[in-house]
Amino acid sequence: MISLEYQILIAVLLDQLFGDPRWLPHPVRLIGALSLKAESITRIILPERAAGAATVLIVLGLTGAVTWGLVAGAALIHPGLGDLLAILLLYTTIAARDLAKHGLAVHAALAAGDLAKARGRVAMMVGRDTEELDEEGVAKAAVESVAENLVDGVCAPLFFAALGGPVAAILYKAVNTMDSTFGYKNERYLRFGLVPARLDDLANFLPARLSALLIPPAAFFLGLDAQGAWRMLRRDRLKHASPNSGHSEAAVAGALGIGLGGANFYFGKLVEKPKIGEGKRPVARQDIILTIRLMLMASALSLGLFLGIRWALILA
Repeated sequence: MISLEYQILIAVLLDQLFGDPRWLPHPVRLIGALSLKAESITRIILPERAAGAATVLIVLGLTGAVTWGLVAGAALIHPGLGDLLAILLLYTTIAARDLAKHGLAVHAALAAGDLAKARGRVAMMVGRDTEELDEEGVAKAAVESVAENLVDGVCAPLFFAALGGPVAAILYKAVNTMDSTFGYKNERYLRFGLVPARLDDLANFLPARLSALLIPPAAFFLGLDAQGAWRMLRRDRLKHASPNSGHSEAAVAGALGIGLGGANFYFGKLVEKPKIGEGKRPVARQDIILTIRLMLMASALSLGLFLGIRWALILA
């Protein structure tokens, strides 16, 4: 059998080569369907908050059992088949290429002067209203999305993959999917989604901080402002409403010398978010490219860090 370290490396290579093939039955979509089915059952028999907790237990239990069973069963048939399935499962948890692809699509539309198309493309990346965004607003939205999703799209899956292989990585994606499904602060999910949202915060706690710490050295290697990245990380990392999202956004803002956050509309309602970064200049479309480069470099550094720690523990 191939060691887990090489399985992860191959999975990362597959992501860089192919991204997320839409024709494959992606585990996240299956987990999302399972989450909604579990919600429909638990809401009938339990109070809202308890139903949310029960849904988490059902989804994590079934997801973990099925993932382990598939990999173990495939390995029993043939070790190579077990390796192949483990690699494919790991591959589905990593989204660096797709994250870059979405950002580049927004940049291309802005570069072509098609603001309407750029608004439509960035709407696929963010939850805010995009219909009235100007060019700077579109660029800022794309930068914030790439910076934030560095954690749950790349670094956190790599962290859990190095910690516990495909089962741990898929379980992380299950937690992340339930937060995306139930983590809304509206009447339907305010109580039901409390446990999924808090569990997602807990799962991302270490990965968010580790990945943010890698942005200053990534900025250094790319010739950007490493000192600014470190300064803004220390100053602004806790300004975000999320306990985790502000870390990477603050470091990216410092590396580029731009300001993030501020006022945006969500479902027609104005939301004033704290400003992150010094805002030495307006956010430009080229900052999308620079953020993607930062994301990819920080992802490579996190891969090296997590695998290096794993190898060191094995050799110790």
